[in-house]
Amino acid sequence: MMWLVVVASFTHYANWLLAGFHVIDGRRFIRYRDLMGYTFGNKMYYLTYFLQFTTLLLGNMGFILLGGRALKEINSECSNSPLRLQYYIVVTGIVYFIFAYFVPTMSAMRNWLATSAILTIIYDVILIVILVKDGRANKTKDYNIPGNQVEKVFNAFGAVAAILVCNTSGLLPEIQSTLRKPVVSNMRKALTMQFTIGLIVYYGISIAGYWAYGSAVSEYLPYQLSGPKWANILINLTAFLQSIVSQHMFCAPIHEALDTKFQKLDEGMFSRTNLQLRFLLRALVFGLNTFVTAMFPFMGDFVNLFGSFTLFPLTFVFPCMVFLKVRAKSAKREEKAWHWANIILFLLLAIVTTAAAVRLIVHNARVYHFFADT
Repeated sequence: MMWLVVVASFTHYANWLLAGFHVIDGRRFIRYRDLMGYTFGNKMYYLTYFLQFTTLLLGNMGFILLGGRALKEINSECSNSPLRLQYYIVVTGIVYFIFAYFVPTMSAMRNWLATSAILTIIYDVILIVILVKDGRANKTKDYNIPGNQVEKVFNAFGAVAAILVCNTSGLLPEIQSTLRKPVVSNMRKALTMQFTIGLIVYYGISIAGYWAYGSAVSEYLPYQLSGPKWANILINLTAFLQSIVSQHMFCAPIHEALDTKFQKLDEGMFSRTNLQLRFLLRALVFGLNTFVTAMFPFMGDFVNLFGSFTLFPLTFVFPCMVFLKVRAKSAKREEKAWHWANIILFLLLAIVTTAAAVRLIVHNARVYHFFADT
């Protein structure tokens, strides 16, 4: 619980800080890589590009895995002979592809955000009700963490990386560019709501799951729900539908970069040529992501791995670097010391959590085989 609050607090501050750099010297930044390139030069532009897009690709694979698991759970409730997980992953990839094709940009998602919010509320309410019921009925809960001391330490750092992956995306400038003016104050209001009301619900479900099932709690809570049947189907259906909208937010910058590179910019977005090119580009992205997700049964471990060495710099280190660069003359000595301390601390955490993630992947690689039905 303490780590949840600590990571959330630092994440809120770092994003609050980054939101203030939407405009520097009269220049507006709608892409993270452009902000870093303007502030520190071409090398930081391409480094940010790599870190950000690596995170987004792995995040999209994580969503494909989530959607596949949700579909498999729905089928298992309706049939005694569910198919392998890989079939559901393929179906999920196809659905994501169709949505990305007809909703080509982040701005085009405006009409879908309310739908996503409604689905999230339905999911949360049903899940909490069943968790409370299961927690009261479960008299054999064990809260002891398994493993020796070394395993507990590595798992703890792996959990920190997982918390960060679930708290931020490294996309704040891109998201901020879609807001109405005044952009900075509106983004900071949104961040405050996200890291207060949003996290009370978000963390509340995580805590309730641990309370209900103990240390044996699944990483995908609907696996362990006792029912009723209609509730299990509905909760997995809302998880699947909501993931369609959520994954698009993560993948939209990749689509935008590919569209800018390969589409004909002098023609309309829905011209015949651009529709054909967009079909091929989206098919390439989701075809690759779906194949990799189906191949690796422990894709979640890779999401945590890349979250470790990409999201720590993007979320914590880079905003502090920008502050020290832009406010070099006006910042107080204590402010400079604070931001330098953040840079050093989170670089060290990035190294440690990356090592923990690699260790877990090596372990799971010995246990599982490619295309395992997990």
